[in-house]
Amino acid sequence: MPAPIGEIMSQQRNDIGPQRQDGEAPYEATVRPQGFDDFVGQDAVKANLNVMVQAARLRGTACDHILFAGPPGLGKTTLSLIIAREMGAQLHTTSGPVLEKKGDLAGILSGMSAGDVLFIDEIHRLNPIVEENLYPAMEDFEFDIVIGEGPHARSLKLQLPRFTLVGATTRAGLLTSPLQDRFGYVARMRYYDVENLTRVVERSARILLADITREGAHEIARRSRGTPRIANRLLRRVCDFALVKRVKIIDADLANAALELFEIDKAGFDYMDRKYLSTIIEKFGGGPVGVNTISAAIGEERDTIEDVVEPYLLQEGFIDRTPRGRIATERAYRHLGLNLAGKPLDDQGNLFDS
Repeated sequence: MPAPIGEIMSQQRNDIGPQRQDGEAPYEATVRPQGFDDFVGQDAVKANLNVMVQAARLRGTACDHILFAGPPGLGKTTLSLIIAREMGAQLHTTSGPVLEKKGDLAGILSGMSAGDVLFIDEIHRLNPIVEENLYPAMEDFEFDIVIGEGPHARSLKLQLPRFTLVGATTRAGLLTSPLQDRFGYVARMRYYDVENLTRVVERSARILLADITREGAHEIARRSRGTPRIANRLLRRVCDFALVKRVKIIDADLANAALELFEIDKAGFDYMDRKYLSTIIEKFGGGPVGVNTISAAIGEERDTIEDVVEPYLLQEGFIDRTPRGRIATERAYRHLGLNLAGKPLDDQGNLFDS
């Protein structure tokens, strides 16, 4: 029998690896897949990685360098953890902005053992000097160290153990060609369909001992913007709602009520998504309008708009990017209950009588 839903947030496991120190970290670690068999979706990427890892193990060497490219929340960090676990190696994690100086990279590389995995998140934000020193480390497993200054300076080559670099980026277009060419495999992460997201929600619910119907999982999945991280976050909100309402089974009606309370609409848009669309339509006549102007109008950073808000809206056809700026499509108008002239529509999509 499933445990009462009040126990959902108390079920923790300690074998997941490093955890963030915020309130979501234990929850994310609990539902994180532990191996390729547990990982739902991204079938082509998963199959390729499985072959690469098995081949590396048979050769008794480190796996080729891997680059994950795609929007946030699709499993790039999770797959890096799985690769390290499948290789029986230690995972070292850092991010592009953290590596400010050559010495920062040298300190991490010198502390690695043969076969270890180095995960660099936001690798497109590497300091150019650090990036240049990463090239010989990736290709020849060497790192140049300069000793002394001026005319007495000399260069020494530090031999590194063979390691696997796993990079993750949400902006693949910002990566330099020399860096991108040094990865043995570039994995393009895609948004999930509703069926796979439903499986993600059902799996997470089982781990959390939450009793959820197929319809309830589907209702959460279809509002998750094609992203497992969002699906798991919404599941937690629905579990909170069920706990407060003292409901033991999460069905479609309860999921719908919970998500409406948290202002997640049928398309999975939250307040910021709707504000973004309504700003383009109501303040700028549907566009075109530049992203910097939108950023100033809605009070959100440009990077957040480009990396978090826009990718899903673009994929689903709610906006277009043009050389002159962003344009809201007919689908965006209708989602907000407007026609192309900005007039309100009724529930059947017809103009209200004036």
